[in-house]
Amino acid sequence: MRSKEADKIETLPGQPEGVDFDQYSGYVTVDPTAGRALFYYFVESPQNSSTNPLVLWLNGGPGCSSLGFGAMEELGPFRVNGDGKTLFRNDYAWNNVANVIFLESPAGVGFSYSNTTSDYDNSGDKTTAEDAYAFLVNWLEKFPQYKTRDFFLTGESYSGHYVPQLAYTILLNNKNTNHTVINLKGIAIGNAWIDDYTNTLGQYDYFWTHALNSEETNKAINKYCEADFWSEECSNAQSQGDQELGDIDIYNVYAPLCKPEFYMGSNGSVSFFRLCVASIIV
Repeated sequence: MRSKEADKIETLPGQPEGVDFDQYSGYVTVDPTAGRALFYYFVESPQNSSTNPLVLWLNGGPGCSSLGFGAMEELGPFRVNGDGKTLFRNDYAWNNVANVIFLESPAGVGFSYSNTTSDYDNSGDKTTAEDAYAFLVNWLEKFPQYKTRDFFLTGESYSGHYVPQLAYTILLNNKNTNHTVINLKGIAIGNAWIDDYTNTLGQYDYFWTHALNSEETNKAINKYCEADFWSEECSNAQSQGDQELGDIDIYNVYAPLCKPEFYMGSNGSVSFFRLCVASIIV
């Protein structure tokens, strides 16, 4: 396993001046036989890193990159400028108060991989939890100063399954005195995916409370979907709600919308660019 020093990032491409915290990235092998390894990006706190808690962040999906989404679009220390080449500091980054690991999980997500192709077809919640646990145990060997630190599991979306199942795996293994004891203090999940019924109704209620769906549509969704989630009436009500949304990013309704546009040149060539349009919230 590569050393902590070998994983240290000197600077990221386009990184702004004055970065006052250490950051690391690399691979941790979770199954040597299969050749399965998980990629992580780790950022320490600018102040009090030696006492601040350790946090693991997991994006959901399944299949969403914790580096591309969690780190670069949500709670990481940087945001990407409009030029797509340079970064700027995120004033609300979680590493202001904690040391944060962004983990690409399971293998096949982001930069995480397996040398055994069948792993990609056979992954599931149980394997994902076991691999994430193996990652933590091995990662703590690389960063032993965090072995006794207060530890929190966090994530979003399908981490409604990932986080509690990993927490259970940690607590189960903590009972084994031969295993590394992980000082788990709590979990936190944003917009947790529980099941289709619960999450669908919650999603359309969110649209309604943000004036993106009409009163009539919201009433129809709650009426028909609560009666029979798989009914044609429920499906039709959801379709009406989707039409009312228009062309916005449902995962960030306040953000400018970037969509692909194509331009046919006079010589027959096709150029590609991205058009950003501000979403209008009434």
